[in-house]
Amino acid sequence: MIGIIMSIIAGLSMSLQGVFNTRLGDKIGIWETNVLVQGIGFALTLIIVIFLGNGDIKNIKNVNKLYLLGGVLGVIIIFTVIKGISSLGPTCAITIILISQLTSAAMIDALGLFDTTPVKFGATKYLGIAVMIIGILIFKWKC
Repeated sequence: MIGIIMSIIAGLSMSLQGVFNTRLGDKIGIWETNVLVQGIGFALTLIIVIFLGNGDIKNIKNVNKLYLLGGVLGVIIIFTVIKGISSLGPTCAITIILISQLTSAAMIDALGLFDTTPVKFGATKYLGIAVMIIGILIFKWKC
């Protein structure tokens, strides 16, 4: 149940962040927004780690170095979401983002990429993905 609740919060947060960042970018610039958003996120996370952190940063030497690109992807995500929403509007841009996320997540699962446990994809899983994509497209037919 916690996974479902956290996923709902993540989806809501991502939609709000995309719109907030776009509006902020309209006023101060896209790259300036990216710096501000990343900086605020870093500061808040640092405070959380200081008071609640229970991991061991020294274990970073044992991590696949590819996974350190998460920060780079964060910059790309903020920039492209701002550009998408400013060009297409929130619903259309997020519709396309959802389809892209769903497709890439399915490929990661099916192929067992990035140390994930492969998920066997049969006709029902492909049909489920197709139904979700069709539902998203029907929801926002004319982008």
